[in-house]
Amino acid sequence: MRANRKELKFIVGKDILLDVRNRIDPLMKKDPHQQGDFYRIRSLYFDSPDHRCFRENKAGVSPREKYRIRIYNCAPDPVMAEIKQRHRDTITKKSALIDRSFFERLIKSSPADSVSALEEAALNCGQEEAKTVLEKYMEHAANEFYLPACIVDYERSAYVYDICNVRITFDTNIMGSCEFDRMFDHTLTGRAALDGDMHVLEIKYDEFLPDEIAGVLGGLGLSRSSCSKYALCMERMGIDI
Repeated sequence: MRANRKELKFIVGKDILLDVRNRIDPLMKKDPHQQGDFYRIRSLYFDSPDHRCFRENKAGVSPREKYRIRIYNCAPDPVMAEIKQRHRDTITKKSALIDRSFFERLIKSSPADSVSALEEAALNCGQEEAKTVLEKYMEHAANEFYLPACIVDYERSAYVYDICNVRITFDTNIMGSCEFDRMFDHTLTGRAALDGDMHVLEIKYDEFLPDEIAGVLGGLGLSRSSCSKYALCMERMGIDI
């Protein structure tokens, strides 16, 4: 579990993205797990038939939760079922490692069948956090009929800084899709989440943002955004709240 992390989001143009990268490059190092200039993140979000998670995000409800299954570079391993909780600027993530066959059961099942699959997985799960995650998925599938709502796909470049566990990410070419059966397909198609050459900059840290990092980011006139990439993609796909 990753708990009590601060997360700040900004929607910025390519020029600001390059400026930030140039400023932090002497201070921070690239994420050691990143091979090349970026890696691909793809997340399938679940929501209720009346789009409760989407509505709460747009309204700025706090606290709130989102349920998603995340993969990296379209690979079938690892596949993570995650719950992201937000209270104002503070986030907590809990996750459970699942396999592709279990994922296929979730997206192709009715709500009742999804509950059965989740119940079976939770009973066989040996890790307490993972069991909690699967049980919460099961609760929402059973009581609020959570089903796949949107795939969010983007390219991420990440920088890390040891003090206060700072992480700055550049999320580009963000798109949304409803082709749920193509989750692992490199040729997935969708709609761009943002106009023109706009992207998402995220800053995450533990207790405080160190002065040396805050200093190099000062003066850029960054404007905070409360919308998630999930909400941006849902809007582009015409979901109306």
